[in-house]
Amino acid sequence: MDLEKKLDSGDFVTLTEFIPPKGTDVSAMVENADQVQGSIDALVIPDMNGAVMRMSALGAAAILQQRGLPTVMEMNCRDRNRLALQADLLAASALGITNIIVTAGDDLAAGDHPEAKAVFDADTLALLEAIQGLQQGKDMAGRPLQGSPKFLVGATVRATLKGKQLKTEVEMVRRQAEGGAAYFVTPPLFDISSIQPFLQSVEGEGIKIIPRVLLLKSLGMARYLDAHNDLVDIPPSTIERIENAEDIPLELMRIATETIAALKEEGFSGALLATAGWERRLPEILGVQLKEDFQRN
Repeated sequence: MDLEKKLDSGDFVTLTEFIPPKGTDVSAMVENADQVQGSIDALVIPDMNGAVMRMSALGAAAILQQRGLPTVMEMNCRDRNRLALQADLLAASALGITNIIVTAGDDLAAGDHPEAKAVFDADTLALLEAIQGLQQGKDMAGRPLQGSPKFLVGATVRATLKGKQLKTEVEMVRRQAEGGAAYFVTPPLFDISSIQPFLQSVEGEGIKIIPRVLLLKSLGMARYLDAHNDLVDIPPSTIERIENAEDIPLELMRIATETIAALKEEGFSGALLATAGWERRLPEILGVQLKEDFQRN
């Protein structure tokens, strides 16, 4: 069952993030992706996340798609003008990539090319509008296409914001949903209660939420994220659990697996597992139970 049909049917979807290589050697990416084939619904390919220069999401997605692995290609507004955005969308469609996530793009100051210039010729709303236009056979200038793409489009949501910021974010999500976004991916989620205010704000609106589940790599990483990332809330009990673990790497994988199970139990539309470069551990994290669930569905 493809991703769109599974989302429409209300089944829980399991996505995993695969970061493209910083170079031309795709052997590790391909090997790790092959290991999870049949255990997940699609591989999400980030578009130079963290503002770090890597192989393009389009190139990496095309390589994996050609091996029969379903992909979701991220596309950010930071790096391309409207001509390049549309050109890459048409290329993606021609290569068989039919799932897209639109993002704004991370701050360049945090990446490995801080001297780079951001573009932002189109924001996410304009990009969603452009995708709708392409699907209807016209480019952003209103000129006809020779063949039209068809995409399932997702977007991101900062669901852990609070107060006035949350209100603004909810309005943005509604506008993006009207613009064609079929689902929304949250920041890394460790405490489901942290997005309850957002969920209450959109209750009954049919907005599909897919939380990101981040595999922590160490106790230090957990502490740093909790202290310095305003969009991530790691409960003290989770920090304590890691501190007291006899086998910390194993405990971190258990936390990720348990979070995915909890999201399924709570009725979320799915989970996006991000391993931050530890794709080789995916078979252990996903586990036999998730594979059996996938096969039953």
